[in-house]
Amino acid sequence: MSTPTPGLDPDDLQLLAGEYVLGTLPAAERLAVSQRLATEPALQQAVNDWEERLLPLTHLAEPVPLPTHLASRIEASLRGLRQQARAQSAPAAMPPRSTSGRWWNHLGLWRALAGSGFAMAAVMAAVLVTRTAPVAAPPKFMVVLVAPQDKAPGWVVQANSTRQISLIPLGVAEVPADKALEFWTKADGWNGPVSLGLVKPGQPLQLALDKLPPLQPNQLFELTLEPPTGSPIGKPTGPIQFIGRAVQVL
Repeated sequence: MSTPTPGLDPDDLQLLAGEYVLGTLPAAERLAVSQRLATEPALQQAVNDWEERLLPLTHLAEPVPLPTHLASRIEASLRGLRQQARAQSAPAAMPPRSTSGRWWNHLGLWRALAGSGFAMAAVMAAVLVTRTAPVAAPPKFMVVLVAPQDKAPGWVVQANSTRQISLIPLGVAEVPADKALEFWTKADGWNGPVSLGLVKPGQPLQLALDKLPPLQPNQLFELTLEPPTGSPIGKPTGPIQFIGRAVQVL
């Protein structure tokens, strides 16, 4: 793990790096971060980690055509930022990066995000995760569990292996006093969903999948509203509160 930047809390460092990678910083702040990257290894590593962590989430959206005038504006803005950064500071050695390059510079990504509010919500959900549970190693799988009604992200499932998962809340879900949240999963080809146990609203959970087949892409995860002791029949009986499918991190 990188040494934290002096004077900057590790959580704040992760949040700053996440916003830099997503491109949500104001232009002046983004330029300042670009200049700091040349001299702050911890910030460099945090940015690298965010690039690797968020790239798979771009596959959650179907690409749609982007208006020509908007594509030209994006490309011009990116060129301007790069030229401004080069003029302000000399290039410095950076830690090795993925061969996929800086994903926010790929026009295909902007086309995807422009066409899907859910994809952006999923990426922003991942930003919020780091404020409470930074990931020590890049996950092999990630699932964003969203509410079926409005696609609002409520939980994130991360897996550093195919046998261990972490369920991380993005807030505190409201659950009636006489109900409980039950966690389920189902891979393609299974006869039905398998319970992973009860979940307390707002509390993270780590689970071993030793008794189940290895985690696989597109595997379904969901949280349903059940009686306080869980489903009485071993299958979901209540309404789905949050649902999502596993995306493999490349």
